[in-house]
Amino acid sequence: MSKKSNTSKRYTAEFKRDAVALVHSSGKTVTEVARDIGVSPEGLRNWVNQDKTDRGQGPAGALTTAEREELVRLRRKVREMEQTIEVLGKATAFFANHKTK
Repeated sequence: MSKKSNTSKRYTAEFKRDAVALVHSSGKTVTEVARDIGVSPEGLRNWVNQDKTDRGQGPAGALTTAEREELVRLRRKVREMEQTIEVLGKATAFFANHKTK
C-alpha cells in the first residue's frame, strides 16, 4: 500500500485543459492518459468530469468552474464581513462602557 502525500501538486488551467483534450482525442482511457502525462487517474477523471459540467453536460446541480470560483470569493467576502462586524461590535461595546460624563 502506498503512502499518500500530504501535499498535492497544483496544475495550471492550461495543463488541465490540454490533459482533458488528450483524453478526448487520443482514444486512450483516462488511466492510460494519466500514466502517460504523470498525473493521478483520479485527478484526471475529476478534470474530465469538471469539463463536462462546464460544458453543461454534467449532473444536475453540479457547479461549473466559474460558479465554484464565485462561491469561494463570496465565502471569503462573508468571512471578512463577519470579522468586520465582530470588530465593530467590540468597538461599540468599548465606547459604550467608556463614555465620558
